[in-house]
Amino acid sequence: MEEKKKRQKRAYSPSEVMRLKLPEMAFTGEWEAAFGRPSPRGLWCVWGKSANGKSSFMMMLAKYLTNFGNVFYNSIEEDVRLSFQKLIKRCKMDEVDGKFKTAKLTIEELDQRMSDHRKENIYIIDSFQAAKMTTKLYTDLYERHPDKLIIFVSRAEGNKAQGRAAENLVWDADVKIWVDGFRAICKGRFQPKPGVSFTIWEEGAAKFGSKNDKEE
Repeated sequence: MEEKKKRQKRAYSPSEVMRLKLPEMAFTGEWEAAFGRPSPRGLWCVWGKSANGKSSFMMMLAKYLTNFGNVFYNSIEEDVRLSFQKLIKRCKMDEVDGKFKTAKLTIEELDQRMSDHRKENIYIIDSFQAAKMTTKLYTDLYERHPDKLIIFVSRAEGNKAQGRAAENLVWDADVKIWVDGFRAICKGRFQPKPGVSFTIWEEGAAKFGSKNDKEE
């Protein structure tokens, strides 16, 4: 008995690709200027050194993303300690009650939550290192939930994500965001407006810029 031939994947012409109606999140203002209009699904990586505004940016991003779906913030690194509570208060996250949830879950517990279609469609995992992620773990998680937006937060070594697996993640991510000097900068294959960054904290960014000018 002859084996059935596998169905070949369809190949698209340039004009067919251009006609595809692919979903996007309608970012506006400074968010659109810095990050364009990204897909509501896929894999993101945000990385940066300590004390450069990464935690504040992640909470600001989480709040903004509630405009496009329910958000779950897996706070593995901080849990719900005092510092995290203060961050929640500072960003006025109570304004998005009902669209934002947080807890400290293992990746197995998070996987179960993501499998429930009644739960969130956007997941933030903070941090990649605290979750003890490997290339296989994040790849498997992504492949099991292709209908979700999964955002990993990573520590940094210099200007790179910390560790080989995190570097692989940066390569694989649809959206790559480097946080430095209280600015969030879109990196990689898609930069809507090269040179345009998202300012996390005006005063901090100005001081950081002045410091760099003096060092030069």
